[in-house]
Amino acid sequence: MHSDAANFQLNSHLTTLASIHKIHHTLHRLNLTEDVGQDNHPSACCSRAMPPRKKRRPSAGDDMSAKKSRQDSVFRKHETSQICEEETFSSKRCLEWFYEYAGCDDVVGPDGMEKFCEDIGVEPENVVMLVLAWKLDAQSMGYFTLQEWLRGMGSLQCDSTERLRNSLDYLRSVLNDSTSFKLIYRYAFDFAREKDQRSLDLNTAKCMLGLLLGKTWPLFPVFNQFLEQSKYKVINKDQWCNVLEFSRTINLDLSNYDEDGAWPVLLDEFVEWYKERQML
Repeated sequence: MHSDAANFQLNSHLTTLASIHKIHHTLHRLNLTEDVGQDNHPSACCSRAMPPRKKRRPSAGDDMSAKKSRQDSVFRKHETSQICEEETFSSKRCLEWFYEYAGCDDVVGPDGMEKFCEDIGVEPENVVMLVLAWKLDAQSMGYFTLQEWLRGMGSLQCDSTERLRNSLDYLRSVLNDSTSFKLIYRYAFDFAREKDQRSLDLNTAKCMLGLLLGKTWPLFPVFNQFLEQSKYKVINKDQWCNVLEFSRTINLDLSNYDEDGAWPVLLDEFVEWYKERQML
């Protein structure tokens, strides 16, 4: 009895082991079939709708193309690096450039300014120097401090004589913008006046007016003559600003000038003087 039960259990155990072995063997065959690519096996065809792609062996042309691509990439990186290096503003280079004209001081004075103008090829009395001073926000005519230099040249991205020379056309073009011109005109008054004076002495005012309006305001020569024979010794800021407004809005024949308007007495006297001259 016990022997029959033992035999039954043994047979069941063997049967189970046989089933496990068969399953394992079948799975192993399937794996082998996929590895060797036996396409004539029915189960292989069903189990693989799309065969795996074979890797294409690169040709000599591919090698050359890949090599050229790598070379182009390296060249582009090098070229970009060079451009960035050339275009990048250098504070250190700008500082060294400043001391070429300042010497041991922290300000470029008259002597250094003369050499500076000579190097960039611009006369000191050229209007472009006024525009540059405005860009640097220089406080005193004939002087550039270290702080003004670094801040202004930094905004212009100029750290060498060559770069500033290349920017001169841009500085001249700023004068063609009416808003910028007005700012430069107003700046010129404070820039040129003595810092302990609220007004601009007449000779300096005439020079600055000639610099700013001499080529654009047809009536400037006549206005300059009026100033020379007038009683005025100085020009205050209100008069200075109104001269610009007058030059922009009043006709050359003065036909639209309103004597009862809010013009300063200086301009009333100029209009009266000019009309008298025309009647002679």
